[in-house]
Amino acid sequence: MQKRALGKNGPVVSSVGLGCMSFVGFYGPATDEESYATLARARDLGVDFLDTSNVYGNGRSEQIIGNFIKDHPGFFKIATKVGIRRELGSTVRIFDNSEGHLREELEKSLKQLGVEHIELYYIHRRDPNIEIEDVMETLVKFKQEGKIGGIGFSEIAPYSLRRAHAVHPVAAVQNEYSLWTRLPDLGLIQTCEELGVTFVPFSPLARGVFSTVAPDPATFGEADFRKGNPRFIEPNYSKNLEIIAPFSSMAADMGVSPATLSLAWILHRGDHLIPIPGTRTPDHLEECAAAMHLSLSLAQLDEINRLLPIGFAYGDRYTDGQVFGTERYC
Repeated sequence: MQKRALGKNGPVVSSVGLGCMSFVGFYGPATDEESYATLARARDLGVDFLDTSNVYGNGRSEQIIGNFIKDHPGFFKIATKVGIRRELGSTVRIFDNSEGHLREELEKSLKQLGVEHIELYYIHRRDPNIEIEDVMETLVKFKQEGKIGGIGFSEIAPYSLRRAHAVHPVAAVQNEYSLWTRLPDLGLIQTCEELGVTFVPFSPLARGVFSTVAPDPATFGEADFRKGNPRFIEPNYSKNLEIIAPFSSMAADMGVSPATLSLAWILHRGDHLIPIPGTRTPDHLEECAAAMHLSLSLAQLDEINRLLPIGFAYGDRYTDGQVFGTERYC
């Protein structure tokens, strides 16, 4: 079992975590019973790092985790996020990093999770109206009060990380990263390594594309995050599946799933990476956890890079609406 630290002096967790956004239907219908079964299997497999957010299902993801750990305390290390809100009745996202909002939402998260301390607390999106140094000062207060452990940021640029880290050590940065989304290779992963910050790739399986059976866009419901996403619409999607097919064949020849091989590739990108694949089923989680036991040779890594060279994907990773709030740096 591979273990990796959350930041320089942070807790040690499994090198593959579990993203819990899928528990509330972002990628298709989900039931609480499935989610509880997945959490139970995570415990069996030694996957002890959970990632959620106060806005996933309007707090429902946190509640599911809280209900489970009430009867199974002490095993999981939990990360959650804050900084996105919506006005009542509106679908428009607002980014709010004010101390009042962060404190109010932190108290809600603690209550929903049923804990007194959250191991890793992220700013989900930057508020352009508040300097990141001021946000760090707020988070340091929470840390000094014993309510949070590590401080993290999601979807930020290297320059913002340096500014935040100058105020207080940042434990982790979370950005999308996978074989088909490689932007963090252009500076963020390197900056994290330099500063001793853990890099946490979300959507490391390309939103289900690196599964044994690729998702069918015709089945996407209106609430599915992928519906209308540039990489999942034609002709882009067919081209992407065509390019990925030899990689899936390589995985089959190795006796592993494409998900396992994809995550193993990420783990080989650096000892400071901890991917958090999202799933709502125990079977898929088993494929993800298997990456912790898969060692790749230089020849295999070269072959993966040959089959799926950087920048191979057709289409942008986000729509214009989805990209709103992320920091761009290249």
